[in-house]
Amino acid sequence: QVQLVESGGGLVQAGGSLRLSCAASGRTFSSTIMGWFRQAPGKEREFVGRISRSGAITYYAESVKGRFTISRDNSKNTVYLQMNSLKPEDTAVYYCAAQTTLTGTFDYWGQGTQVTVSS
Repeated sequence: QVQLVESGGGLVQAGGSLRLSCAASGRTFSSTIMGWFRQAPGKEREFVGRISRSGAITYYAESVKGRFTISRDNSKNTVYLQMNSLKPEDTAVYYCAAQTTLTGTFDYWGQGTQVTVSS
């Protein structure tokens, strides 16, 4: 079992920045691949990016590449999503997720945090 709690969402103007955090518990965090997803109103959930167990490797969706950065602090069991140059189309509920199996799917999810970018 893995428990994930996101924080850091809010309202920001276009061009601004936000940093989301996701605190994990219940499993050895350093052995877990972590990811971020988002879901805008009326749209499917969308992959944002993921980070390897050590934090050395990251992968991003094209829509956020160069603007968003995922990092992790295994000593704090926390993964971060730094979002810069935010656009109104980044408005969504952001979720962190944990991949605990070898299937490549994310099987644990947080409750989500709302990010709203005003124009």
